[in-house]
Amino acid sequence: MGTACQISGCKNEAPPALTEQRLCVLHFTLALETNCSEMRRETALGNAPHERQREIMNSSPSTGKSWRAVATSGLHLTDDLKARIFETSCAMIS
Repeated sequence: MGTACQISGCKNEAPPALTEQRLCVLHFTLALETNCSEMRRETALGNAPHERQREIMNSSPSTGKSWRAVATSGLHLTDDLKARIFETSCAMIS
């Protein structure tokens, strides 16, 4: 049996690539979208001190590694979820 998603009420399981985060693909995507939006807002407003900017730059590789693992894991994902993953990964790059 897999690891249950940590979000209350979610009945999905976290895929092996997201076991450490304990999130299903949808909730991982939502969390990532939220984090990306917050980081873009911080840097656009110029409110991020140098240390925070370094933190933001260093977060992308580890998140990208998780995305690659999910994308290549052979999970059967809906077209909507695949599109959301693609859009989120493109937003991370920009």
